[in-house]
Amino acid sequence: MIIGHAPLGPPGPDTTETSKPGAATADPAEPSPGLGLHPVVPASARRARVPRWLRRTTGPVLLLALWQLLSITGVLTSDVLASPGRIARVGGDLVADGSLASAMGASLQRVAAGLLLGTLIGTGLALVSGLFRVGEDLVDAPVQMLRTVPFVGLIPLFIIWFGIGEAPKVAIITLGVTFPLYLNVYAGIRGVDAQLIEAGESLGLSRWGLVRHVVLPGALPGALTGLRYSLGIAWLALVFAEQVNADSGIGFLMVQARDFLRTDVIVVCLIVYAFLGLLADFVVRSLERLLLQWRPTFTGR
Repeated sequence: MIIGHAPLGPPGPDTTETSKPGAATADPAEPSPGLGLHPVVPASARRARVPRWLRRTTGPVLLLALWQLLSITGVLTSDVLASPGRIARVGGDLVADGSLASAMGASLQRVAAGLLLGTLIGTGLALVSGLFRVGEDLVDAPVQMLRTVPFVGLIPLFIIWFGIGEAPKVAIITLGVTFPLYLNVYAGIRGVDAQLIEAGESLGLSRWGLVRHVVLPGALPGALTGLRYSLGIAWLALVFAEQVNADSGIGFLMVQARDFLRTDVIVVCLIVYAFLGLLADFVVRSLERLLLQWRPTFTGR
């Protein structure tokens, strides 16, 4: 009796045998060319690749071109608004004779002094009011009352109290800086998640440890936002402060230009104000990127 029958012909390849050295093998991660697969590209990457710096400069360049065109055609006369070309020439002259650099130095000193005092006062009051309920009862109501008073309206009082020197100018800037910082730091402290506080207490952190490791890092985004607002108000307060019997600074140049109807000098001073404000905002945004690396945020598409 025949129990088994071997197949006729040469034996077939052993399917369990591994590939021989040097033999080409297909990479399972690569799609087969016959399948017609294509990599998925996000919709944002399929847009026109226009450099971002070009997009950001297109608007200002078009505005300058329109401004120059209106000045050339006579729609904008020099006594109403000087042309961009004349403003550039006057700005070069002010830089060459050193008057613009001297004015910027005086203004920066006033802003730095007012910003430092306002930051110390606003942050200190916010810490007292935000960390302690007794501090909130004692501090918050008076601060909210003073916040509603326009700081420009206090200029006559500052002149009576401090005279007409540098003190009232610094006081105006300090007052303008204090309240935005107070509001944002206070809101940042009170906006810290209570579950984080409970987690810190369960880990055995002391009160100072909670403040240092939980409350202050949680309030840091609000504090930096308040600092950006405060810088903007500091330059606004500087414009009013330098109208108070100033003999130096960018505001002093503007007052002189106003008396002589020099719109070109006035626009140069406004451009300097804007440039210094943008520079200060860039510094704070750089601090945000450095200090808030732990916080993922949406950066736009």
